[in-house]
Amino acid sequence: MKSLAEMKDKEYIPSRAFISCLVRGSLSLNKINMMNLGELRRLRIVPDTAERYSIPPREYVIPEYHAGMRSSCSNEKYLRATLFCEPNDPVVVALATELGAYQISDREFTERAFLFVKDKLLLNEGPMNDVAETFQRGTGNCFHLTSAFIALCRCAGIKARYKVFAPKMVPSWYNAVIEPDPFIKRWYDSLGYLALEGEAEVFLDGNWVVANVTAQVEWQAATGTPINRLGEDSLGNWYSAAPGTEMIMESLPYGLGLSLYILHRFAPGSMERVNIKIKKQKELGKRIIEEAGGIEAYDMAARARQGPLSPKMALEPKERIIFED
Repeated sequence: MKSLAEMKDKEYIPSRAFISCLVRGSLSLNKINMMNLGELRRLRIVPDTAERYSIPPREYVIPEYHAGMRSSCSNEKYLRATLFCEPNDPVVVALATELGAYQISDREFTERAFLFVKDKLLLNEGPMNDVAETFQRGTGNCFHLTSAFIALCRCAGIKARYKVFAPKMVPSWYNAVIEPDPFIKRWYDSLGYLALEGEAEVFLDGNWVVANVTAQVEWQAATGTPINRLGEDSLGNWYSAAPGTEMIMESLPYGLGLSLYILHRFAPGSMERVNIKIKKQKELGKRIIEEAGGIEAYDMAARARQGPLSPKMALEPKERIIFED
């Protein structure tokens, strides 16, 4: 059992901002449930005649682990194991080795790990689990996929951490994920603060570089958004963050897994409908990319449609406003 000192050191204990999100979200969720008990009962069940969701086959082969494969054994902050993120698990070590850990530069490895998780693991809503299970399954929610990427980087001796926030989606993403289901729509519109989003930051060349690995290329094409790259922030692109909810963490905290469990416990039928929609969006995205003439052609056109992003303002201690690219 972990000591209180270790839990504090690794940031397992939720921060004040995180607790605030959970409390505000939970109160709103309870209110919605109490006011919509009939609809909640109906949406908990998927009719026998309705389309059912099945997890698609994994898109990659997990290499065999061999004793002697190198992995970081450091207990340094942002390199060590944390909740749902075990960088020294044999599955993680074998995949990191195949991607070139300790054989190529940190930046090249990070690029490979970013593309691997983004391109090969499928977005899928579900309760939290250990990172090895995510790789074995080949699917996961934003926190599963972000943990997978962070575990690969930490295994290769590259510092990586979480960035968590309460998101507000741009219309194209909202329509693709939220709109199909009436209960999820009401839930998201009312409480947002419980529907937290996560991405990673990795330490390269003396700087923290953002990495959002959640959306596959085809899924982004279906929503009409550009294909994000390593270093491109989702905030200002397809999300904005609710004020005061951006949090930098070494570990996902206690409570996150519980909030996701509650959501799936309350509305499993709704979550299944969301997963069906996500799966169909990928099929639509494939057709869009083919019609555009390939991934690069689609991305160029999407970026041209989007135009320049608004500059992101960062407040520094000296109260100077800096406009970042």
